[in-house]
Amino acid sequence: MVTPRNDDAAAAHPHRGSLMALSLGAVGVVYGDIGTSPLYTMKELFSSSHGVALHHDNVLGVLSMVFWSLILVVSLKYVVLLLRADNRGEGGQMALMALALRTAENAPRRAWLITVLAIIGTALFYGDGVVTPAISVLSAIEGLELAAPALHPFVIPLTLTVLVGLFLLQRRGTASVGALFGPVMMVWFSALAVLGGLQVLKNPAVLAAINPWYALQFCLNEGAHAFLALGAVVLAITGAEAIYADMGHFGAKPIRAAWFGFVLPALVLNYFGQGALLLAEPAAVKNPFYFLVPEFLLYPMIALATCATVIASQAVISGAFSVTRQAMQLGLLPRFMVSHTSSESAGQIYMPGVNWLMLAVVIGLVLGFRSSGNLASAYGIAVTGTAVICTVLAFLVMRNIWGWGAMAYVFLVGMIVVDIAFFASCATKVMDGGWFPLVLAALIFIAMLTWRRGRALLAERMKADTMPLDLFITSLFHSPPHHVPGTAIFMTTNPEGVPRALLHNLLHNKVLHERVVLLTVVAHDVPFVSEQDRVVIESLDYGFFKLALHYGFKDEPDVPRALALAAEKGLAFEMMDTTFFLGRETLIPKIKPEMALWREKLFIVLYRNAGSAADYFKIPVNRVVEFGTQVEL
Repeated sequence: MVTPRNDDAAAAHPHRGSLMALSLGAVGVVYGDIGTSPLYTMKELFSSSHGVALHHDNVLGVLSMVFWSLILVVSLKYVVLLLRADNRGEGGQMALMALALRTAENAPRRAWLITVLAIIGTALFYGDGVVTPAISVLSAIEGLELAAPALHPFVIPLTLTVLVGLFLLQRRGTASVGALFGPVMMVWFSALAVLGGLQVLKNPAVLAAINPWYALQFCLNEGAHAFLALGAVVLAITGAEAIYADMGHFGAKPIRAAWFGFVLPALVLNYFGQGALLLAEPAAVKNPFYFLVPEFLLYPMIALATCATVIASQAVISGAFSVTRQAMQLGLLPRFMVSHTSSESAGQIYMPGVNWLMLAVVIGLVLGFRSSGNLASAYGIAVTGTAVICTVLAFLVMRNIWGWGAMAYVFLVGMIVVDIAFFASCATKVMDGGWFPLVLAALIFIAMLTWRRGRALLAERMKADTMPLDLFITSLFHSPPHHVPGTAIFMTTNPEGVPRALLHNLLHNKVLHERVVLLTVVAHDVPFVSEQDRVVIESLDYGFFKLALHYGFKDEPDVPRALALAAEKGLAFEMMDTTFFLGRETLIPKIKPEMALWREKLFIVLYRNAGSAADYFKIPVNRVVEFGTQVEL
């Protein structure tokens, strides 16, 4: 059993470049989503659906709520605290789950609950992920309605054109355009700061909203309206989860530097500038962001906003690919086809199945909701649900790993109150569109739990019907089969039993290779396993070997490359003299299933449509032999 070491973190995940360069990259990748929130947040806060009257006290109250949400949720929770919860340099829902599971090594029920919470959080991520491209691009292009009202009929077609183009480009990878992300977003945030700052200079009294008393007074005076407005305030912090999820790409220090030194001031200036504009020109409530822009700069600003929203959407799409691969590694999803779009970075991947499913859903959202205002009702509930789960998992890490004691409970109570208040407000929009990300998340959650349970049942069935390996090897001494030269590698999930493919080969071909290797791939709850810990070899009698390959949930399984590492430990392979034997099971529903029949059938459908093991593990197809067998679940 390999125990990946924490001191391998730096080697497994180095961050090359100066603090300035890494911070620039963080601005382009990490903050794209939260950076486009000013396009629609203030507009939604004073929309008729929330019933917040547009007058001086309410404007200051709303601004105060937005400001302190950025401070408490984004700055304190994510930037200051959660960036400390790194799993060998990595962050995100899966990394946090892995850390939390270490607190439940001897408590199976708690471990099960933590896993379920993480699965819910991951499912909610997908629900949020499809709304982000739709609302971001749509809100940017809606600026055309102000520049030329006659262009209103073209908003939806142009939005769909941009989105389809974005998803079509995914197969080419982001390496070529990724270098532009940082500079473009620097220009974007600079524009946010300048446009907002000019209005603040005209009415500096608006800065009084930094005082939290205005937020409290707004809540006391407006009551139910203030509660409903929280569902729009949360739009200002959507994308905060990316700060933690992308920690592995840039490191905590550059992300913090980018936030406090550049992104946060730009966002605050823009929100306060929109507030100052609304106090001076209440008619600007139609679209406060674009009313900040001088008329002669409106078209360039629409173009810049569209670029910014495309970058924000790109980050979400890439994140969906990354999360899907991690879930596959951890056994929560079936194998999808993975293409690598960069020879230099293993993290740049393209998953066509995920890509086209997301595009279909995003197109449906744009056509179904037709405006960013309508989509705002669907945005937020998935984000806030994920935030609640993140707070609970972080609390377990703080209490049981960091040993914070009472401070961990202070964090839990303080953050959970904020998170639940946001979630409850967003929940009032369920019938207006909030149902969509919840339904999508529920479907993904069911699929993940079904796949996990089905895999466990299948492993039990296979293990029960498997001959013990030691007994099989002993029998070979009494009746040795005919040997043929070469190496046979049998992939198996149970290294203590005889793979069915081996028995079928012996039964039908009446031969055994002179060297037989039982290969097991082991997934760990850490992001990376160092190459020196990758391969574990055990020599058995009669030319048999056990070979275990260990991977983290962000590692890229590559069997041929791992076999080259095995040569350094005394087990060399000549690929042209090696044959891989894989089993392909045909599943048959059981008359009295151990899980609901519909779930069993769902698992069978998922299993049949899972990607090829040979492709996933990068095994040369001309060296693969498959044996089919039927298994009753």
